[in-house]
Amino acid sequence: MSEQAVTGSGGTPGPEQTPDAAGGDAAASPAGATAAGPTSAGMTADGAPAAPADVSGAGMAADAAPPAGGTQQRSTDITAGPGGVMTDEVGVVTGELTLRTEWADGQVVLRVQYKDADEWYVVTGGKAALADPAGLDAVHAIAVALLNRPEG
Repeated sequence: MSEQAVTGSGGTPGPEQTPDAAGGDAAASPAGATAAGPTSAGMTADGAPAAPADVSGAGMAADAAPPAGGTQQRSTDITAGPGGVMTDEVGVVTGELTLRTEWADGQVVLRVQYKDADEWYVVTGGKAALADPAGLDAVHAIAVALLNRPEG
C-alpha cells in the first residue's frame, strides 16, 4: 500500500493532518485537548509509572533507583568451582558465595562473601575502569558466568 499526502488549499496540510503544538496528531484528540500523562515505553496504560519489578533470584530489582551517592551494584548467589575464588584480603574462598558487582566513579569492582556472611572480599583482578554504568549488567553477567561452577 502506498502513502499519499493529504493537502488542503494551497498545498498546506489539511486540518485533519496538522500536527498539534506537541508534535502529535491534532485529529487524534478533540480540538484544544492535549494528551494526558506520559506516552513512552515503561508506562502503564493509565499513564502512571510502572512499579519497580522484583527479579527474585537474579539479585537485583529492575527499574530500581541506584543507591545514594551515584553507586550501583548487582548481586547473585554462586557456587565457587574447584580451587575457589581468589581474593585480595583472605586468599581463596570456596563453597556457597554471593558475588557483588559494584560501579562507582567510573570503576567496577567484584566482591564476594560467604553466603549470608557480613564480610566482603575483593576478587583478585576484579577491578577495572567502566566509564558508563550501563555496562554494569554485562560485566556482572560475565563475572557470574566465569565464577559460578555449581557442577564443580
